[in-house]
Amino acid sequence: MCLAIPSKVISIDTKNNMAMLDTLGVTREASLDLMQEEVQVGDYVLLHIGYVMGKIDEEQAKLSLETYTEILQAIEEEENELREY
Repeated sequence: MCLAIPSKVISIDTKNNMAMLDTLGVTREASLDLMQEEVQVGDYVLLHIGYVMGKIDEEQAKLSLETYTEILQAIEEEENELREY
């Protein structure tokens, strides 16, 4: 299964066509080489294996991130329960 994670663009390096993204508080760099539309600081984009795949509406991005956070919390809780046994 592949996931594209919504991320917020925090800076753009036009020389190297790279964007610095914030994904749930983690900063990472991603290539803009696959983007056909313009990306600006403040946009929400979909990140997949180091590439920005497309833009996403801010409201939809935040809803997706909330769901993703819930999934991560559920996994963490399950792992903690398994450690107790």
